[in-house]
This record gives sequence, structure tokens and C-alpha cells, in this order.
Amino acid sequence: MKRLLIILHDLNAGGAEKMMARLAGALVDAGNDVTLLMLTGGGVNIALLDPRVKQVELNSSRSANAVPALAQYLRQNRFDALLAALTHVNVVAIAAAVLSGTLARLHVSERNAFSRDKHVNPSLRVRLAYLLAPLLYRLIPNPVICVSQGVAQDLVETTIARRQDVTIADNPVLDNDFREKTPGCPTHPWLLEKTAPVIVALGRLADQKGFDTLIDAFARLPDRSTRLIIFGEGSLRSALLEQAARLGVAERFDLPGYASDPLAQVAAADCFVLSSRFEGSPNALVEALSTGTPVVATDCPYGPQEILGDGAVAPLVDVDDPEALALVITAELTLPRDRYRQIRIDAAARYMSGRAVQTYLAALLGSQSS
Repeated sequence: MKRLLIILHDLNAGGAEKMMARLAGALVDAGNDVTLLMLTGGGVNIALLDPRVKQVELNSSRSANAVPALAQYLRQNRFDALLAALTHVNVVAIAAAVLSGTLARLHVSERNAFSRDKHVNPSLRVRLAYLLAPLLYRLIPNPVICVSQGVAQDLVETTIARRQDVTIADNPVLDNDFREKTPGCPTHPWLLEKTAPVIVALGRLADQKGFDTLIDAFARLPDRSTRLIIFGEGSLRSALLEQAARLGVAERFDLPGYASDPLAQVAAADCFVLSSRFEGSPNALVEALSTGTPVVATDCPYGPQEILGDGAVAPLVDVDDPEALALVITAELTLPRDRYRQIRIDAAARYMSGRAVQTYLAALLGSQSS
């Protein structure tokens, strides 16, 4: 049994946080002693954490301020491997590992397109972390774990990181028995009592997710009875509602907030759309495929092309092209819903926890994992 530590900022409602909570449970299932440490603490994804995973909260006011406390914790507690996630947390973890003499056991991970994600958060501390990270990635002994080939390629092509400085491990998105599980009951009334086709999307209401393009495409659909639901919260809520009103589709559009069981909503929908401008490896797309529901995605950097087999599994359209997106959605809604169901489910199977955790163990422990 190996002692493993996962280091995060917190467990708030983000894709990386959700995946790290799932990974922690999968690592326990694989016979390891796992601790998840939060630099600050709390977050809705704590509910997803396996009770066998130990939790530690440093309760720091900011991630950057947690370096001394984290270094002390690492000196006092010996782990076989450490895994940090998200760029600013990676920088904190590297600093603490240097101070505690544990750098040889530290692994960091990048979850998004580095060259694009670095422009999202205007915080000076976060921007400084993005400036420092590539230099540190060249100096640390272990390669950066990236969630997709595209994320690894982006890091190499747009920073000073070299090919030998990166490796790849898939996200543990799905339970091993996902094929046998029956979807839960949807909660949205448009899905409970369906009287018209319903399109569903999931994600933060942020520019990265391209929901403005999706609403534009939705307004172009020839079937004026079709409805669109976007589950998620974020700073663009008002702007998206105003856009829907301006385009005359407000009565057929809804932003109900986060869904406690998003898969139940997607499984009941007629089409799932990923309209992102960039990603790392979009977990929502994999989850949608696992339900068998028809899927459409933008060919954004990075992830959809890998997940959808260059368009062989489901259609890919150019980013920020509402006309093309509308045409493909219309085509998907016209086809029999279950025509390519099994192809979609089979494509999702790559991201089962049992398979993904082995790639992480190989990255974290190397020959020790066998």
C-alpha cells in the first residue's frame, strides 16, 4: 500500500476539483492510502469524496500564503508520491516541496490549455504563477501530468517546457460499472414532461464555454419548438439571458443553475452540445457520451478531437461558428436518437476510473506501482 497525497486549492464546483475527488477514490480502490489536502478548504465537491479518503484543510486565506504550512505538513508526514493540480497550486506545491525536501516525490498536473487559460484570471498572483510555472516545470525532476495530448502539446509549443517535461494521464470521469447504471430521473420540467426537442449544455457561465455562440446557433434552428437548457452558474448569467431575449428565444431558453445530477438531465435530452472556445479534456463531453445521448462539440483546443476520434464518434464544428453549429444540431435532431448510441458509449469507456487510475499510478510511482 502506497501513501499518496493530492494537493488542491479547495473542492469547489470546477471540473479539476471534481476529477481530483474522483481520482482520490479510485486510488483508494486500487489499494492505496490517500489523503486530499486543501490549501484553503471546503467546496461542494466534498460530497463526491470517498469517505475512505483522508481530508486535510490548511485554511489559508490565499493559496500563496499556504507555502509555510504546506512545507511543515510535508516534513511531518511522509508520502510515497504527491500530486498537485492547477497551475497556481502547482507553484505553491513546488515551493513547499523544495522547503521540505520532498521535491523528488512531487508531481504536478495541468488541466487546461495553458496558453489560453493564463489569460482568464486577472489576479496579479495568478498571472505571476503562470509566468513562473513553465520555468519550474523545466527544473523539477518529474514530468508534468497533462490530461490530454493537446494540453501537453500546447505546454511544449507555447512555453519553455520540453517534450520530456510532460506526460499524459486520462481523467477518471466514469465509474467502472457505468454501462450497467440506470440514469436518474431528470429534474427540469422540460425534460420530465417533454413536449418538444430539448438541447442541454453544462458548464460555468464563462466566456471559455462559448454559450453565447450556442444561443446564437439555437436561435437559427428551423424548429421553433426546440428548447435549450444550460446547467451552470457564472458571471455571464445576465448577459446570456439578455442575448436570448434579444434573439427572441427567451421563452424557450433556461438557466436553472447547477444540477445535482447532471447525467440525469443529459440522458433525458435529445442532444448535448459542447460549445467551448478551449478546454483541456472536457469531462462533460465524456459524461454525455456515456449516456448515449447524441452529442455535438466544437473542435476547440483541446480534448474534443481526441475524445470524439476526429469526428468519427460525433460531429465536430469550428469554434465561434453559430451557423455551422446550428446546421449540425439540426442534423442530429433529425436522426433517430439511438442510431449511434453504442458508438458513443464505447468511446466514453476510455475514461473509466479503473483504466485512468492505472495511468496516474504509472506516472506517480513508475515501477513502484506494479
